[in-house]
Amino acid sequence: METLFIAPFTAPARGTVQVPGSKSINNRALLLAALARGQSVLNGALDSDDTRIFAQCLSALGFEVAHDREAATFTVTGCGGVLPSPAAGHADLFVGNAGTAARFLLALSGLGRHKVRFDGVAAMRKRPMGDLVALLAGQGAHVHFEGEPGHFPLSITGAGLPGGRIELDPQKSSQQVSAALMVAPFAAHDTELVLTGPIVSEPYIAMTIAMMADWGVRVDRPAPDRLVIPAGQFYLAKESYQVEPDASSASYFFAAAAVTGGEVTIKGLSRKALQGDVLFVDALAAMGAHVRETADGLTLVGPKHLTGVEIDMNAISDTAPTLAAIASNATSPVRISGVEHMRWKETDRVHAMATQLRAMGADLDELRDGLLIRPARLAPAQVATYDDHRMAMSLAVAGLANQGVTIEDPACTSKTFPTFFAVLDGLRSQSLA
Repeated sequence: METLFIAPFTAPARGTVQVPGSKSINNRALLLAALARGQSVLNGALDSDDTRIFAQCLSALGFEVAHDREAATFTVTGCGGVLPSPAAGHADLFVGNAGTAARFLLALSGLGRHKVRFDGVAAMRKRPMGDLVALLAGQGAHVHFEGEPGHFPLSITGAGLPGGRIELDPQKSSQQVSAALMVAPFAAHDTELVLTGPIVSEPYIAMTIAMMADWGVRVDRPAPDRLVIPAGQFYLAKESYQVEPDASSASYFFAAAAVTGGEVTIKGLSRKALQGDVLFVDALAAMGAHVRETADGLTLVGPKHLTGVEIDMNAISDTAPTLAAIASNATSPVRISGVEHMRWKETDRVHAMATQLRAMGADLDELRDGLLIRPARLAPAQVATYDDHRMAMSLAVAGLANQGVTIEDPACTSKTFPTFFAVLDGLRSQSLA
């Protein structure tokens, strides 16, 4: 197995970092562009496993999609809500481990009339799809599970969407809510989406609603658990849509500044970003860091010593592993709560972080919905990453203010940030300059 040793920083992390475009925004924009009237161009687009998979699956479904890696663009010719026919009359989609591709394209397939088969890697076969599939089946789609019900592999043949009142349990993934929202304007009648359980990762739902509005579609939300999408609306193509820098990817470099007492600016990122994960800087501020925003981007200045904090990270759970990675360096305990839904991500991130941080010498308790981490000096160790990009990037940060760490399968970061380790090395060089 390939491994990579991440040496500790010998000086505080200082510099300006350019992170790639947001995966969450990029893949929502790909779906909205595919559904829009006309041709859209996404600028500042993310070139990663997840975005390439999404684009390839759209092509397999009959859409015209062009990806220019050098220019960082995707060009998509939309269908105006009338899905094209796949070349073979049916489609076989392999979504790898891309959750947004899996769920967004499932919902898209419900609009069509063609058979679409979905499958992914072993980890994807464990991720929950049942609530969204049940919603689509309730709208008339025919679904066949080849193995465990509620999981890939499966085939779906859409029948269009009648709309009306539909229910969805959102507590395992907000992606299912976003998927249902984005296709709802093309239902025959107004859609009332009722959320029947605790809402996780609310900022991602808010992001979806904001992006839909930007592309021309209104969502009414008379209550947090009730969303109404009037029928007969259409998305309008965007000649030039700018994808924001990825706030989740930025979290690793903000954490590097916080844990080493340095100062890092993420170029082009703003507190006004659509992404809820930009609020990760507030978690670090609660631990003693200072945050400022300028025309260049968002800057975090690390404190002399991090202090402990009790924090509910339900809304920004993708950054919870990042905080866990540096929590042992605080002067008092750090309690992360509200992230039980992380157990249904690419891996069970709560248990995985607990296991690997213990391997480095962390003193912690694994909780049902999070972690309690006490001060400890971490030691070098070889840590598993579970084919999970966020595990690899978070654990890399864990060694920066300690004695280093060896990362197994570093290439798994290609899911969302293929150049992560090169960018981290670039920050190291800036810090020593």
